Amino acid sequence: MANVMVWVLFILGIGHIVYGLIAFKAPVADAISAGFFGQFKTPEVRRTAFWFLIFGPLLMLVGHVGIHAVAVNDLKLLKIVGIYSLIVSIIGVAALPKSPFWGALIASPFIIATGYGLLS
Repeated sequence: MANVMVWVLFILGIGHIVYGLIAFKAPVADAISAGFFGQFKTPEVRRTAFWFLIFGPLLMLVGHVGIHAVAVNDLKLLKIVGIYSLIVSIIGVAALPKSPFWGALIASPFIIATGYGLLS
């Protein structure tokens, strides 16, 4: 079960990038055509696009760490991944109720429970 849940985090990261490139296609293209470096300060939509897109690789990283923890049976590391994911998800759902944070919010308790040895 934990293996599936950490893959959910990884896939959410990929989804974040794909959706971000679709939703913010114009602002990202404008920033790239303007030279990329320093082009995400303004307008606000470029800044939003940057932070939305950069969150994808971070989710993928968390998923990868979780995948590794499951593979080597490192329950302490898995518990840490789950706790951080839960905290970020709670804040994310509170700030943006209509968001994919719900996926991580659902996965996190299963990851934590596995980290405590309650699930296998």
